[in-house]
Amino acid sequence: MPSNHGQPGSSPQHLQPESSIRLLLVRHGQTDWNVQRRYQGQSDTPLNGTGKAQAAALARRLAGDEVHAIYASDLQRAWQTAQAVGGALGMSVRPEPGLREIHFGLWEGKTHQEILGQYGEEYTTWIANPECAPPGGESFGQVAARLDTVLARLRREHQNQTVLFVGHGGSISTLICRALELPIQMRWKLRLESTSVSELTLYNGTAILMRLNDTHHLNGLSKSEG
Repeated sequence: MPSNHGQPGSSPQHLQPESSIRLLLVRHGQTDWNVQRRYQGQSDTPLNGTGKAQAAALARRLAGDEVHAIYASDLQRAWQTAQAVGGALGMSVRPEPGLREIHFGLWEGKTHQEILGQYGEEYTTWIANPECAPPGGESFGQVAARLDTVLARLRREHQNQTVLFVGHGGSISTLICRALELPIQMRWKLRLESTSVSELTLYNGTAILMRLNDTHHLNGLSKSEG
C-alpha cells in the first residue's frame, strides 16, 4: 500500500513531535486601576471586588481540568487570581517573576491621557519601537527576553503536561507573540480581558494558538473593565 506521507490530509512532520505542552494563559482579575484605566505596570495593586468574583468564576471553570503546575506573577493581582484557581484544584502556586507586567516607570499610576499630555513624544516612540522604554521603565524587548527564559524553562521541565500561567495583559500577549514567532508589535492586536483564558500547544520548536481571550466563565457577572 503506498504511503500518504506528504499528501493532502496528512499532518506535517514538524507538527507530530514526540512530546508537547498544553499551556493555559490567564490574565489577572480586575483592579480599581483597570476601572480607572491607569497604567499599572509593576505597581502592586490588588484585585477589587469584581476581580475577586472573576477569579472565583475562573476557579470554578478550571476546577475539573487536569493541570500539572501553576505559575503566577508575584504581583498580588495575578497572585490572588492564581491562588483562587490553586485552591479549587488543590494545588500550590509557584511564583514566577518573569511573568510580571512590563515596568512602565514614570507612567505607572497615570491614565493614557495624562501620559499623552506629559510624555507625548516618548509615548509615540515607545509604541513604534519595542526597544524603547518608558522613562525609568522597561522596553518590550526586555520583557520578551525574560519571557523567552520562562518559555525555555517550561519546555525543559513540563513536557507532556498541562501548565497554567497567570500574568498580565502585556506579559501574556508578549509571550504569545514570542511562542508563535510573531513580531512583538503584534501584541497590540491581541485583546485580553480580565481572567480571560488563552491556550497554546507548544511543540518542539514551534507552537499553535488554540484559543484566545475566552471569557465564557464570566457570563452573568458584570463586564470586565480594562
